[in-house]
Amino acid sequence: PVDEVADEIAKLNIHKRFGKFGGQFIPETLSEAFREIEEEYFKIKDDPDFLAELDVYRRDFVGGPTPLHKADRLTEMCGGATIWLKREDLAHTGAHKINNAIGQALLAKRIGKPRIIAETGAGQHGVATATICAKLGLDCTVYMGAVDVERQKLNVFRMNTLGAKVVPVTEGQATLKDAINEAMRDWVTNVRNTHYLIGSAVGPHPFPTIVRNFQSVMGNEMRAQMLEKAGKLPDVVIACVGGGSNAIGAFYPFVEDSGVELHGVEAAGHGIDKFEEHCATLTKGTPGVLQGAFTYVIQEKSGQTLNTHSVSAGLDYPGVGPEHAFLKDSGRAKYTAVTDDEALEGFKMMCQYEGIIPALETSHAIYYAIQLAKTLPKDKDIVINMSGRGDKDMPQVARIMGVQV
Repeated sequence: PVDEVADEIAKLNIHKRFGKFGGQFIPETLSEAFREIEEEYFKIKDDPDFLAELDVYRRDFVGGPTPLHKADRLTEMCGGATIWLKREDLAHTGAHKINNAIGQALLAKRIGKPRIIAETGAGQHGVATATICAKLGLDCTVYMGAVDVERQKLNVFRMNTLGAKVVPVTEGQATLKDAINEAMRDWVTNVRNTHYLIGSAVGPHPFPTIVRNFQSVMGNEMRAQMLEKAGKLPDVVIACVGGGSNAIGAFYPFVEDSGVELHGVEAAGHGIDKFEEHCATLTKGTPGVLQGAFTYVIQEKSGQTLNTHSVSAGLDYPGVGPEHAFLKDSGRAKYTAVTDDEALEGFKMMCQYEGIIPALETSHAIYYAIQLAKTLPKDKDIVINMSGRGDKDMPQVARIMGVQV
């Protein structure tokens, strides 16, 4: 039974970093690469010169700090808590993914790896990686599921325009999980000159920690901005969760603040009670190993990974970052799931009430935040981490709505 196997794995997990979760379940050929990455990262993570370089990129290249502002009309419509928007959709390339891409690309240069590979689902991490590789003169190859290539054609063209090679992956469901598998195969073969710039807080140690630290700039800015604008910390921070980089970056700086609730919103697809038609890993999954880490996985009792579905390519993943698994089990964060139809409603409401076209991924968090705000008193403050903008999704939304564009 999968539960008994998971318990045994947890006992043997010598690289765990988040309670029993995390770890480093990797092929022998990659052990040196992981040792090198961990050693080099921990040399520079607190280096004032490296941190200053990151700050310059965040300010002058990304356009940060990204704004935090009150969603006046949504707040008025809800009649409850005040809704604030942390505008990562305004970051260069259109999403939070650029924060981690810059950090890891600079790390790869320090290690001396001239070739970068990456995986992408919605395409935003691929675009961010292609962007910083162009800026730093690094070779870039991006693996992307063939299904996602089709539904995110605009981002594929953006990556190609930036000089990246996009490789469609036709294995399995041809979505994000399969793109990660293919990137790992490439890395095993070309580890001497290649750095795998993973885009979410998933995978073997130390990737979840590295990605979380590079993305925490969002939560740190959010914290300072709320203190400045509202004179207090938020009561609730809400973010969508696929692999979990946007959510962990927003959550982490508040983990020690017991008065701040952390709410992650997964993709319920066609419904969490329907077989293989959702991506609600923390809501419906069980502990197991996926792509190098011990975490929650959508799987059969035998341990076989199940197929998934979401209207949003970036949430279409059968696992989740191990730190989220720990936050769930410890009770520090709450996780819920929103369906495709509900996410589309959140999308429309943000467009029509605030003049902002959000990504379909973010729309899951928006729908949930609106429902929550209605139940809370007016002196409460909710911050939605607006993880990305919706330009990439407009052709797909038009198809769903039956509109010819």
